[in-house]
Amino acid sequence: MQTAPAFTSERQAEALQLTLTGAWTIEASAALESAAQALLAEGQGARAVIFDLNSIERIDTAGAWLIDRSRDALNRSGIDARYGAARPEFALLLEEAQFRPVTTSKQKPQNLFVSILADVGETMVGAGRSMWSGVAFLGEVIASIIRAFTHPARFRGTSVVAHVETFAFRGLPIIALINFLVGCIVAQQSIFQLQKFGAATFAVDLIGILTLRELAVLLTSIMVAGRSGSAITAELGSMKMREEIDALRVMGLDPIDVLVVPRIIALLISLPLLTFMADMSAIFGGLLVAWTYGGISPDVFFSRLQDAIGMNTFLVGMIKAPFMALVIGMIAAMEGLATQGSAESLGRQVTSSVVKSIFMVIVVDGVFAMFFAAIRY
Repeated sequence: MQTAPAFTSERQAEALQLTLTGAWTIEASAALESAAQALLAEGQGARAVIFDLNSIERIDTAGAWLIDRSRDALNRSGIDARYGAARPEFALLLEEAQFRPVTTSKQKPQNLFVSILADVGETMVGAGRSMWSGVAFLGEVIASIIRAFTHPARFRGTSVVAHVETFAFRGLPIIALINFLVGCIVAQQSIFQLQKFGAATFAVDLIGILTLRELAVLLTSIMVAGRSGSAITAELGSMKMREEIDALRVMGLDPIDVLVVPRIIALLISLPLLTFMADMSAIFGGLLVAWTYGGISPDVFFSRLQDAIGMNTFLVGMIKAPFMALVIGMIAAMEGLATQGSAESLGRQVTSSVVKSIFMVIVVDGVFAMFFAAIRY
């Protein structure tokens, strides 16, 4: 059975020697704390204190930390406290478990306006760095794609097909359903408002143009960003946490070639396919509502639709899709590779990936809207 922590004191010519005995371990936590306080009280008033540790039976990190805390407190009160005789393993533990006082710096109160300006500046600098990193990462991806097509043996076709199945075919039901419902809502609201002017048939024009040019590709891209983009970030982030990406580098493989490029190529293939299906689903939803709610027969609907839209209306949405896919894939891969070694970091990067992807999808859509309006396409 272990002996409780204790000590004896002996006054010498120039110093007070404290000889520690018993087991200074965490098992006797209450007695350990009391003994440490008694050490501090016993040493008060002496010019110098020497801690003799040769008689200690056992000591662990808690005991070493408390003993060193007493020594540090005596030193800060002007008493020369030091260690005397000690076994080598005890001396090593005392050195490793050294007491370090926690100091908190008092922050000066800052002006609110200055703090707001500083936050805005920090955000702008961070955005600039992210843009610079994105351009550099885009260069790496393009170089990897060029290497893959110039050396077909490097191209990972099986991985691309597997990701196309995950992104496109497994995501088709939810994307078709959402666009179908949006088409129904747009048709119902259009007919409801235009009936006041006796122009309910113009709802077909609105459904066709709005769906093909803007809504289908935008909603599909947002859904892909939330579904597939977050999955890419989580996959790459978990691989980064488990050091699998470092293992690829050790094996002489480039993670951009193996992990990033197949996913981006799969997104470049999947998003236009999903956009086409979204167009069809939204128009079909508009057709059903126009027929049941507005009394517009399918013959009239399709005749009006052919007059309202042209090939350019359809191509506007399809042209946007690959660019939005590239943006989503780039952001998702960058955020995944930026994950640190904790679950909190992974969650933060997945959230950042989805938010940034949706934001950039809307920005890209706005840029294309202005571009097509400028060239009257």
